[in-house]
Amino acid sequence: MNSSEIRELAIKELEERLDSEENLLVRMRMNHAVSPLDNPNKIVETRRNIARLKTEMRARQINQQSEKE
Repeated sequence: MNSSEIRELAIKELEERLDSEENLLVRMRMNHAVSPLDNPNKIVETRRNIARLKTEMRARQINQQSEKE
């Protein structure tokens, strides 16, 4: 998931994606603790996706606040 795809999402979709990515990260970490993952870089990729989603949500929040003023 890249930044241009994230910008196209609605706020509700952003929240849903963020929730699902966070759940995925927790499951991947648990599975990796029990038995090593085939590709542990997926954990890093998931963390970065979460950061991208949070960044876009924060940018929209700031944009809304500046429009109100």
